[in-house]
Amino acid sequence: MQRKALKAATVLALSGSLVGGAAVSAHSEPAERNEHRADIRNVIYLLGDGMGRTHVTAGRERYYGAAGRLNMEKLPFTGAVATHAVEKDSTRPALVTDSASSATAWSSGVKTYNAAIGVDAYEKKVATLMEQAHAAGFATGNVSTAEITDATPAAQFSHALLRGCQGPVYSDAACLPKKADGSYESAPADHTLITPIAEQIARNGTADVVLGGGLARFEPDDQKALQAQGYQVLGSFGDPALPAQTAATQKVATRTDLAAAKGRKVVGLFNRGNLTVEQAKAGLPADAPQRQEPTLAEMTNKAVSLLGKNNHKGFFLQVEGAQIDKRSHANDAAQTLGEVKAFDDAVAAAVDFAKKDGHTLVIVTADHECAGFNIIEKGSYTNAEAAAPPANTDAGNPANNSLPSRPTSGAKDPARSSGIVNGAGAGDPKNFAPATFRTPDDPAGVKDGTADASLWLTYLSGNHTGADVPIFAYGPGGDRFAASQDNTSLYGKMYSALFRKAPRH
Repeated sequence: MQRKALKAATVLALSGSLVGGAAVSAHSEPAERNEHRADIRNVIYLLGDGMGRTHVTAGRERYYGAAGRLNMEKLPFTGAVATHAVEKDSTRPALVTDSASSATAWSSGVKTYNAAIGVDAYEKKVATLMEQAHAAGFATGNVSTAEITDATPAAQFSHALLRGCQGPVYSDAACLPKKADGSYESAPADHTLITPIAEQIARNGTADVVLGGGLARFEPDDQKALQAQGYQVLGSFGDPALPAQTAATQKVATRTDLAAAKGRKVVGLFNRGNLTVEQAKAGLPADAPQRQEPTLAEMTNKAVSLLGKNNHKGFFLQVEGAQIDKRSHANDAAQTLGEVKAFDDAVAAAVDFAKKDGHTLVIVTADHECAGFNIIEKGSYTNAEAAAPPANTDAGNPANNSLPSRPTSGAKDPARSSGIVNGAGAGDPKNFAPATFRTPDDPAGVKDGTADASLWLTYLSGNHTGADVPIFAYGPGGDRFAASQDNTSLYGKMYSALFRKAPRH
């Protein structure tokens, strides 16, 4: 089944959206007024993908010192968010979520299976907060440093049985879940759920402002569909005379294009894939095309400007710092820290607007923790490097293996440790060594990657963990997020902030 064959069957459903239809009765027409939040007009929801509590702590210590604070840590309301998903076709918890199920939880208020976008655990389509805000007349925006078709942004304005169904073409492997015998499920009656996400985005009009990466996921007919809806498309999606697009036929948008954008509806895709990691971008020549990509803070500022000027009712904006997760998967501590800083700069941009506006709620959190990021004692090393487990000195208590302190020399497995490193920890599968970084508290002359640097960082794995994640909030209604809460409850709290009503479930 090719992508073109799906379009005729799905374009009506895509353009009509879910809002107001029978599929969204669980979330439509909520009641229960909350008058004390009547001063909220805008909600800005910022996600540090993969950002656990240690990512925040390490970012603070790296850039501001032990006594400093990141911008997100300066917000007055703090709490924690539990993130588990569920197994497919059940309510059984899956304790470690992926970005798709977590994003569906906060965008739609339901638990779902890992890899699902905008559907519940039983493959039923659910409405998203961005769809509901758009239908109610709010301006809407979706910003990411990932491909805009990736799981976190996609869950606000598309619906897919599998997150990999991004486009530009359809395939069973990308779009249909497998059954226990290894065969693919049958195509659902609602073809929207197997329509490539890029195609959905280009036709449903859910987000007024779309900024990020992923140009290679789109085709010239997607640009035509966007422009027919009144979007200003920055760059070019390619040559309609060609069957497939390449880097030579597509033109990515640039920071200059973004600065000049003035439309009520704007789409800007600044890389054919994910946006360039900030640390890598800084090391490129000044004329490198990647240097023309805007920062997350610049995209946030522009999105807020466009949404704030072009709609008097209010707006809902989601902003994702995606590369924290992607660099943590790679066990690359140096680039992870740089992406935490870049995300925190976007938080500052959002809060600056909120302080001036006075009617904006800012929420900062994460979808899950990635890779078991940890700060270890200077001069120590990880269990994975050790020649043997730590000694147990209390024979009466088998659980006590914490004393004495592990020796700093002579107990490392030479096949699994290369000593301290700085940067990528995943380049060598035998390398479990800490990455070390200087902080503002270190004496002058201390360098990254040396034993003298005070910040020693390690990873537990190359994948997500089930740890709770932090949440920070600013503005009217921010106190509601100062709690230990499940990720599904974020949907209801944001809905209440925008609509001054509680969603029915």
